[in-house]
Amino acid sequence: MFNSIAAKYDFLNHFLSMGIDKIWRKRVIKLLSHIQKPYILDVATGTGDLALLAHKKLGSKVTGVDISTGMLEVAEKKIKERGVGEFITVVEGDSENLPFDDNSFDAVMVAFGVRNFENLNKGLTEMTRVLKPGGRMVVLEFARPSSFPFKQLYFFYFKQMLPFFGGIISKDKAAYEYLPASVLNFPDGEAFDKELVAAGMKPLSRKKQTFGIATIYAAEKGMQ
Repeated sequence: MFNSIAAKYDFLNHFLSMGIDKIWRKRVIKLLSHIQKPYILDVATGTGDLALLAHKKLGSKVTGVDISTGMLEVAEKKIKERGVGEFITVVEGDSENLPFDDNSFDAVMVAFGVRNFENLNKGLTEMTRVLKPGGRMVVLEFARPSSFPFKQLYFFYFKQMLPFFGGIISKDKAAYEYLPASVLNFPDGEAFDKELVAAGMKPLSRKKQTFGIATIYAAEKGMQ
């Protein structure tokens, strides 16, 4: 599914979110700014936007991992065009079986990826495993607004307009019908904090974005 929409993925992200997703990504990176040039793992890196931003803002070395070869091809092209191949690498891999040693990274981040894990606990546990003790995990994920009338407007847009326009532009309507379905089934808010705890992480903050459309979670791995 992600291979089929890779070519239009960036355009649709920015178009369908009216550019707000760029602001959210900058806030993710800001939560890692206290670490001096961290070595970062970007899980479900997709087309590499978050990895590129992390290097630009923090001077970080970043490894991105994704299961979609189509997405990684787009990411590799962007990395080459920007001349940052020395600092950013992407590899094909399963987020629930990460091909990295224990305690390898100073930080782990993921934007709009955890809701796609087949086994959420396994994916989060793997992210915890490769994170160094005391390391930071930051997760950006869609959420479900709860306040009237934004909740009603949001779900109309999410269930009706997004699949329509996403389907026309990407020529894969099923992919953009999957998006709202995956968000509705995702355990957001306090429920996700509990998932982080179950995976061995200590939740630090949970910040709603843009009337609750998305949430940025920050957590820390214990020193032992």
